[in-house]
Amino acid sequence: MATKVIYFIVAGKPEQAEFRSDFPADDIKDCFRAAAEAGPNDILKLYNTKGNIVNISPKLEENTPDDRYKLEVVATHCSATQLGFDLAGMERRLQNMERKVVTEGGETPSIVYELRNKVEQFREKLESVEHLSWLGLFKEIPSENSPPFYTNKRLRKTEEEERRVWEKFRKISNVQMAENVKLYLRKPTFDNWQWEDAEMLVLLQQMYIDLEFVETFNIEMPVLQNFLFEVYRHYNHVPFHNFKHCFCVAQMMYGMAWLANLCDRLGPLDTMSLITSAICHDLDHPGYNNAYQVNARTELALRYNDISPLENHHCAVAFEILEKPDCNLFKNVSPDQFKRIRENMIRCILATDMARHNEILNKFKGLSENFDFTSKDHKDTLMMILIKVSDISNEARPMDVSEPWLDCLLQEFFNQSDVEKLEGLPVAPFMDRDKVTKPSSQTGFIRFVLLPLFEAAGALLPELDPQIIQPVRAALQYYTDMGKALEEENRKRVERDAKTQNKNTPKQNGVAINEQNGIKENGIPEKKKEPLNRVTKFGRSSTPTKPPSAGKVK
Repeated sequence: MATKVIYFIVAGKPEQAEFRSDFPADDIKDCFRAAAEAGPNDILKLYNTKGNIVNISPKLEENTPDDRYKLEVVATHCSATQLGFDLAGMERRLQNMERKVVTEGGETPSIVYELRNKVEQFREKLESVEHLSWLGLFKEIPSENSPPFYTNKRLRKTEEEERRVWEKFRKISNVQMAENVKLYLRKPTFDNWQWEDAEMLVLLQQMYIDLEFVETFNIEMPVLQNFLFEVYRHYNHVPFHNFKHCFCVAQMMYGMAWLANLCDRLGPLDTMSLITSAICHDLDHPGYNNAYQVNARTELALRYNDISPLENHHCAVAFEILEKPDCNLFKNVSPDQFKRIRENMIRCILATDMARHNEILNKFKGLSENFDFTSKDHKDTLMMILIKVSDISNEARPMDVSEPWLDCLLQEFFNQSDVEKLEGLPVAPFMDRDKVTKPSSQTGFIRFVLLPLFEAAGALLPELDPQIIQPVRAALQYYTDMGKALEEENRKRVERDAKTQNKNTPKQNGVAINEQNGIKENGIPEKKKEPLNRVTKFGRSSTPTKPPSAGKVK
């Protein structure tokens, strides 16, 4: 079994640790804890040269003195018992209390609501922590490696933030938009990163004006503005599924409406349903996907019986907003028209659950050869395809627009997988920060998910090919080339490390000896040696090594 030598810096001092790759993870963590002179309740974080947190485990990659890891003690004397209570237990007791009060008294006292709000605020505070170490919670300490801006915010928007956006939105909402901006808004190359939230609200308003929904369906402008602002309020501060993502999905749908002339092909009512569905499709997204909701048995998973819990929730929040009289876009449409709009929005928003991807795509492929735009079933299926295209269309945009979105998506994935590891839940490989790279996350997804979907849509709507499908093919080539370059770089690093290791291998009578298993490089066994103990710069541990645990590594 090979011996690993790990070089790192702690408190500004260079240190090194040596251990076998079959050492138990707890022993390795104790080794680093000793190097940092940290106590049993102190929490450690290990950074690589890129500033990313890496897991302290037997799989830790070897390095050289020139690219040392950085070890930090991020919180001292921190233990779960310091919380003073069990949060989950308190929630259960509170739910039982509410149920009992309602059953016996008929009305919940205000003190119960106050207590519930305090519990929720505390949960949000815990969930706003960017990373969770293998020991548990830690205090957020600003450093040069602080996470991006969006990870330090609370999940919900503050009243001050909402007020500032609302005031600016109202101030600029009546400004005449330039023609070049209107035309740019219709293009898939639109760059969302150049626009503030209030400005994006105005752009969403312009979509309803330019597609003549305001005039056709007698939408009152104050009601449209209230609706859009309420939608903004109900998108959370999460890395990816936030208001900017909502805007991008709606903008791509708007662009396709012009490219493929959807108002003529589908009709104004169905096209308005598509735009509104795109705006609402991720409302109140918590930043944790359906797999987490089901595995963690969250309230949403229980409410919707594990069936598309997030998508059902997004849809429910959308119609909660539309139920408000001052936000009801559709107050002046006929009952039959509203029924059609509601059916469309429910169908489209639920279609964004990727668990249904193959089902929807295969149905559409079966219809596309003899597609009938007068058939309700055919049109309904096309609408599901169009919102799916819009939802995962970032790779159709220019690379300087799409690549930051990939960073945001991976950040959200990594946040979830960190929590799943802490809670002992299954972790999807494509969300594990220890296993994922940009090219590995994109090449398979584009080749097997994006392109088949986009090409199926393009077969029916050929206008989409040059504007949307060709850029996706280019993105696939870009990430394929990046993956090959990364593989070549890793191959050279392995060769370089092997040469370095050969130079450092002790020799006896000119023959290299493998100290780990006592075998000469020429294959002749040497006398078997005792297993190596943990070694740091400050001395060898006297604690004997333990056999690897057969249990789950947390």
